[in-house]
Amino acid sequence: MRLTLRRPLVLAVAAVLAVTGCGQASSGSGPGPGAATVPALHDALPQQVKDSGVIRFAGDSHPPYRTVGADGTSVTGIDKDFQDALGRVLGVRTQTVVVSNLPAALQGMLSGRYEAFNGPVKATAEREQQFDSITWMTTRTSYVVPAGSTAGIKTVDDLCGKRVAVVSASIVEEQLNKLSQYCTGAGRAPTTTIGLADTNATMLAAQSGRADAAGMTQAAAIDVTTAQTGAFTYVTQTEAQGATADNLALLVPKTSGLGPVLRDAFQALFDSGEYRQIMQKWGLTDVTVEKPLLNVATSR
Repeated sequence: MRLTLRRPLVLAVAAVLAVTGCGQASSGSGPGPGAATVPALHDALPQQVKDSGVIRFAGDSHPPYRTVGADGTSVTGIDKDFQDALGRVLGVRTQTVVVSNLPAALQGMLSGRYEAFNGPVKATAEREQQFDSITWMTTRTSYVVPAGSTAGIKTVDDLCGKRVAVVSASIVEEQLNKLSQYCTGAGRAPTTTIGLADTNATMLAAQSGRADAAGMTQAAAIDVTTAQTGAFTYVTQTEAQGATADNLALLVPKTSGLGPVLRDAFQALFDSGEYRQIMQKWGLTDVTVEKPLLNVATSR
């Protein structure tokens, strides 16, 4: 039923952008000039969000998407940039509440502690039974190896029989399972999965020798290797090795009514050019999408 509002909202967004172009930030502090507040989208927000004036995003530690400061609460990264921009378009503040892992984010949303989670999380038909998903980027899975490693990992094939640390219940763990199947299908030893709470923990495992490599999204691998030049290398899983270019999405509970509104707010960022600006800032132009997609897994 909520989807019947889509066409008028999209037209309203286009009309406002045509008139205002770039505008002043009404909430947060985005990465630069971008789309102005769209009154039609603010009006379409759930009443609870309009009353509170804030959208609470759950977020675990996952650089470069979210880098949690030493105080345990301040957050920088891709998510902060996009959340600031979305808040500006919607005319509300955004807040990141740091959680320990993906299950905590999902359960927290369902219990009403948070309104949204910006991932990176794969859009799946199973998840879309409870959550609206807004796909805003794609990714592949990469594996980061410390430069001084003696594990002999030069290609993805070299991961067969090796210990790989990944975030538990993540898209990367799913891709690692496919890589392990590829290894056994080729007559080689399977990979050993070491499931941990967050990306920082997987990196520590690889650096300490507890794991031979740390699995993460390609975007995260790019961030790690460029931030510490020469300290790490990475290899990227191919389709022949079981990988897929997966849709990464923002999730909100279906019952909230917030999903279609956030999708249209993302569209405003695409229309203003701010989406591409943020992706360029983080070196992620090769994993952009042409437009934000609502519930892509169940709409195929």
